Amino acid sequence: MKISPRKLNAFLLFKLPAAYFTGVRTKYIDNVKCIVTVKHRWINQNPFKSLFWAVQGMAAELTTGALIINKIKASDKNIAMLLVKNDASYSKKATGRITFECLEGDLIDSVIEEAIKTGEGQTVTLNVVGSNSKGEEVSRFSFTWSMKVRT
Repeated sequence: MKISPRKLNAFLLFKLPAAYFTGVRTKYIDNVKCIVTVKHRWINQNPFKSLFWAVQGMAAELTTGALIINKIKASDKNIAMLLVKNDASYSKKATGRITFECLEGDLIDSVIEEAIKTGEGQTVTLNVVGSNSKGEEVSRFSFTWSMKVRT
């Protein structure tokens, strides 16, 4: 089964409704990159009238998690994934439509191969940049995921 933006957005509605109702939407996914957007609205704002940090985190995390899910499905193995660490920095007020992009899908392949080969948990750290409609960076995230073949 190929993962598509439409399937991921339906997944959000049923499994992660907080992300869905705050406007987080997948726009593009392939083997290398995932793009997720969210528009600043009343329901997802902070008291300073910009996008709440947790909504930015949900959108950013989805870019990396979706890439990993896509790779796990392609491996045809039963692999567990778990977020073990995240870091974030915010550089500009997030207003308007914010686009989160992860371009590091290639890093996941070798980690899955190693997990399959050794049977031990492996980690990968993926980076995400959030930009406004002018292309200005508003936030930067780093997510470390652990993957292990289930026995």
